[in-house]
Amino acid sequence: MKKFILFIWEIVKIAVIALIIVVPIRAFVFQPFFVRGASMEPNFHDFDYLIVDEISYRVRQPQRGEVIVFYNPNNNSQRFIKRVIGLPGETIKVEKGEVSIKQDADFFVLDESKYLDQSVKTPGSKEITLKDNQYFVMGDNRGVSLDSRFFGALEKKLIIGKESFRLWPLSILAKQ
Repeated sequence: MKKFILFIWEIVKIAVIALIIVVPIRAFVFQPFFVRGASMEPNFHDFDYLIVDEISYRVRQPQRGEVIVFYNPNNNSQRFIKRVIGLPGETIKVEKGEVSIKQDADFFVLDESKYLDQSVKTPGSKEITLKDNQYFVMGDNRGVSLDSRFFGALEKKLIIGKESFRLWPLSILAKQ
């Protein structure tokens, strides 16, 4: 009987130590995220399982081209995944299928060839100037994405973190 009680005590100690280690990491450092929908195709698909880095943006600002997870500005119970297109202080213009960014006095067409096929056109028409701590985000599947073209600038306080790596599907892991 004594051996059984010692065994149970060891299990309880291991479980408590595991909780002390895992809970803070899960709550403050990394968070799992399931992609829902087609707004980030072809780069991320429905039911891809990602790990979101919650700590990077506490020490630096999001960069153009990074994939972020954030709370939907119109419904904080939903989380979205999109790509950062515009940074604070910039003017973003979506027109004639292209995304242009104004820095200083001139607009330049955004080069998205690292993550989008050249044939992808961005539907819609929008021009917005971002304030401090605001970002312009869009999905990679521009035709179906609910993004800053519809809900406007994204406040930094709504950003959860950046996509760190993909755990699922395993076939993607082999390609990375």
